[in-house]
Amino acid sequence: MTTPDRKLQERLLLSRAVPGDRLMLSDAVLLAALDGSRALTPNERAALQASPLTLRRFRQLSLERRAVAEAGAANDAVWQRSAGMLRAASTSAVLDELMTDDGHWQLHFVQNGEDDREGWQLILKLDAGAPFAARLLREQPMLRVVDGGGAILLQGRLDADGECEHAWPFDIAPAAHFQLYGASFAVEPVAR
Repeated sequence: MTTPDRKLQERLLLSRAVPGDRLMLSDAVLLAALDGSRALTPNERAALQASPLTLRRFRQLSLERRAVAEAGAANDAVWQRSAGMLRAASTSAVLDELMTDDGHWQLHFVQNGEDDREGWQLILKLDAGAPFAARLLREQPMLRVVDGGGAILLQGRLDADGECEHAWPFDIAPAAHFQLYGASFAVEPVAR
């Protein structure tokens, strides 16, 4: 499909009127679909396609996200979120470290004892070379690490070394937990 055809199709989809139309999906669901942290279910995709109002909201959120990304390219001190995944090479019996796709954050897993029953410590570490590192260390915003299911793995503020540590909140080992929840995670600021 050529660009003019695509733009015409987009205009037709967004401008059509549907009696009783309302927002069918929350901003949280739409934003998760945009950043790839959660795919839309078949029912959610159908609701999105059937509701011009929801499609327009989805487009607006996409445009806002693109504007933030472009502002980040112009001013590297801007940071919104970093995501990462458990890679095939990380699926060994013991998971030591994960890194976000942008390379700015590492998650370190330290076993408390000889086996999984004694638990784990989770350490979030900011790369000192990250373009936004100085600002985050200065402002010390509340941060959290969430898994692919949205559960909070760690929440806190960075110390002077750019680290935050917390006990692993689950009974199963980190590698097994990540496999259960889409093998993905994200580091993000806590909304105020």
